[in-house]
Amino acid sequence: MPTNKRESLIYTVLMCFVMVLWMSVYNVAMQYGHLSGEVVRDAWLGFPVAYVFAMCCDWFLVSGIAKGFAFRFLVKPEDAPLKKVICISCCMVVPMVLIMSLYGACEGAVHTGDWAGVPLRWLLNIPRNFVMALPLQLLIAGPLVRKVFRTAFPMGTVLDRPA
Repeated sequence: MPTNKRESLIYTVLMCFVMVLWMSVYNVAMQYGHLSGEVVRDAWLGFPVAYVFAMCCDWFLVSGIAKGFAFRFLVKPEDAPLKKVICISCCMVVPMVLIMSLYGACEGAVHTGDWAGVPLRWLLNIPRNFVMALPLQLLIAGPLVRKVFRTAFPMGTVLDRPA
């Protein structure tokens, strides 16, 4: 896990990239009803805006709330690192799924013009995205990003302030 603000920013950039890219492919595939090159292309074309939106939501809104909730109700600073990682990850997934499911519903309305259907589409997106995002975060993206992060930036190499 990151130990300072700079590490947190790098970690968030990596984690958002993996999560948003996969969830974009997943949602476009669900919309099309299959996985194909066209699905990957369309997901990739929509990825930059979704990524920037998710990064802003994560960094400026969700992260502080999720960590605050986790450390107030679920874990203590002296708890095992794995327990803290799992609790914070779960606390991050819930609000991000709510926000990004709404984003997806609105993005769909931009393409179809069906703004009246946004609330229903949002409510349908939430459980569908949650069942993919939570296992993805806990079993694949989280361990992968932590491994890549610590391999690229060994403990103590990213200073909080420049030397």
